[in-house]
Amino acid sequence: MSGLRKAYGGMWVVAGTLHFLVPKRYEAVMPPCVPAHREMVLVSGAAEVAGGLALLTPGLERPARWWLIALLAAVFPANLYMARNPDDIKGLPELPRWALWARLPVQLVFAALVLKATEERSAGAARAA
Repeated sequence: MSGLRKAYGGMWVVAGTLHFLVPKRYEAVMPPCVPAHREMVLVSGAAEVAGGLALLTPGLERPARWWLIALLAAVFPANLYMARNPDDIKGLPELPRWALWARLPVQLVFAALVLKATEERSAGAARAA
């Protein structure tokens, strides 16, 4: 298993765990149209932990890939809400608005890292054959 895969899988596990440790921080960025903020935060945290663990488990690269990309798409509305409505979010650190907007395309970088981390095993297996 590559260092990228270990590091990125661990990052997802840590990020998901934070949903359980500081849920109010995540609840604050939920768009008002999303029901059950606490429950959605806990579900998204569990989904991040599951995706990270799948990324760290040999043989689960493909499910981890699509799980994490779907998760990035699912949480994008909260990131967009945060960028568009920073004054409505209590507890949001003082960040310049450009930083909140710049965070949106970073989701594409995260998706590219998912693809890179999950392709490494198949590329290595092809070389060994």
